[in-house]
Amino acid sequence: MDSQYYGKLSIIGMRGCDAFVERVDQYLRQFREGEDADYIVNADCPRFGTGEAKGMLHDSMRGHDVYIISDCFNYGETYNMYGQKVPMSPDDHFADLKRVIGAIGGKARRISVIMPMLYEGRQHKRSARESLDCAMSLQELINMGVTNIVTFDAHDARVQNAIPLSGFDSVRTSYQMIKALVKRERDIDILDGNTMVISPDEGGLSRCMYYSSVLGLDLGMFYKRRDYTTVVNGRNPIVAHEYLGNTVEGKNVIVVDDMIASGDSVFDICYQLKEKNAAKIFVFSTFGLFTAGLDKFDACYKEGLFDRIYTTNLIYRTPELLSREWYCEVNMCKYVAYIVDTLNRDASTSDLLNPVGRIHTLMDRVRAGEFKA
Repeated sequence: MDSQYYGKLSIIGMRGCDAFVERVDQYLRQFREGEDADYIVNADCPRFGTGEAKGMLHDSMRGHDVYIISDCFNYGETYNMYGQKVPMSPDDHFADLKRVIGAIGGKARRISVIMPMLYEGRQHKRSARESLDCAMSLQELINMGVTNIVTFDAHDARVQNAIPLSGFDSVRTSYQMIKALVKRERDIDILDGNTMVISPDEGGLSRCMYYSSVLGLDLGMFYKRRDYTTVVNGRNPIVAHEYLGNTVEGKNVIVVDDMIASGDSVFDICYQLKEKNAAKIFVFSTFGLFTAGLDKFDACYKEGLFDRIYTTNLIYRTPELLSREWYCEVNMCKYVAYIVDTLNRDASTSDLLNPVGRIHTLMDRVRAGEFKA
């Protein structure tokens, strides 16, 4: 083994991550041209008829530097239980992840888990007599021997306080989002003073402040008024969105959030922005869950409430979503390959975690007219 590496690189893709992991592997081969290596390790979690399962590895991981990529939100994967086809829930995916770690049996030199959307990430704090699922899951992984946990745009990165002596990185997707926008929307110039960044709620304000600061754009936000006397689907329903900030009249708007679930909040915000005479509206969302389907998005797009929705390919996307005119996928495979390559070399990931320099370089290219229509 080359002494520049922490250990022999092995990548395990959990169920539903096969295509993503193959593309990551292709980039790693490009980075390490000349190496004759196969980085992907086959792992299975076969099921019994009862739905029980076990983790199985087909190669020894002794002394390896192992990276396990897991999409806990891939409901496109199914298994048979008592003769019924059951879609895999986040709990099923997380249990399979633990099974594979158990199959490694402590033989790997290091285990890192890349979980793009953090399991139970929205249950990150306790506001009543509630479980702290995200903190407990992180502690469970660390107790099983995981050294590093890498996620993207965590709902609240402060959950890492549950494992203060272990590696936890929440990676920003801002550079890839901005690059996708300037390449796709050739008819707008985000540096012409006619673009604003809008936070859909107070919780996402720091995320939007980052965009606003590195791009030099005005910032606005919506405040969610909730009905705390009622609980619907585990959450207090939103009564209204109140806007705080400079006028959006005639301006292009970028709404930035970490995820789109049912989309109700996005629809309400886009409707209010159009009521305030905003020009074009683009939605950046790291994770597009679309839990209530796509029909309402189609209707709102046809009505002109938004112009484009950008989400990453870090989690499962249906073929129907990929075919939509209003949807744009942001490819993160190369970025994940950079992260894996850097960690395997036991080098600093600071530049990857804070992409300010790359964003400024991209903006220089925009000023030079490289992305003009």
